[in-house]
Amino acid sequence: MARGVLQTRVVRARGSSPEPARSGWRTLLRALGDQRVVYLMAGAVTAVVYYALLGLGLLAAGERIPYVPLLVACQFVTSVIVYPGYRLMVFRACGKSWLAGYLRFYAVGLGFLVASVVGVPVLVEFAGIPIMVAQGLIIVVNPPLSYVAHRIWTFRDRGKI
Repeated sequence: MARGVLQTRVVRARGSSPEPARSGWRTLLRALGDQRVVYLMAGAVTAVVYYALLGLGLLAAGERIPYVPLLVACQFVTSVIVYPGYRLMVFRACGKSWLAGYLRFYAVGLGFLVASVVGVPVLVEFAGIPIMVAQGLIIVVNPPLSYVAHRIWTFRDRGKI
C-alpha cells in the first residue's frame, strides 16, 4: 500500500498522469489508421517520387526532349511505383485483379495528367513560371479530387454493390 501511495505522489510531483501519455499514443495510432491520413502520407510520397523523376528527367534531357513528354513519362512511371502502396496500405484492396485495379488507378491519374499537360505549358509559356513550380501549382488540387475518385471507383468494394 505504501508503494502505491509513493508512486501516486511521484506522478503528481511530475505534474502529469500516465493516462494522457497513453491517450496521446492512442490518438496517434488511430490517426495513422485513418484512411485519409494514410492517403495524405501516400500522396506526399507520390509527390516526392514524381518530383524526383521529373527533376532527374529535366536534368538528363536538358533541351533535347521537350518537358511535356517528360511530364507524361514521369506520371506513368510514378503510377507504376506507387500503385502497390495505394492498393495495399491506403485502400487495403485484396483478392481482386491487380491489373484491373491498376488500369482504374491509371485512368484516374489520366485526368490529372491532362490537367498537367494543359496547365503546365500555360503557366510556363505565358506566365513565365518554372516547370517544377508550375507542376506544383497544378498538383495542389490533386489530393482531394483523386481521393474521392479512388475511393468510389478505383478501390471500391465491389462486393457491397
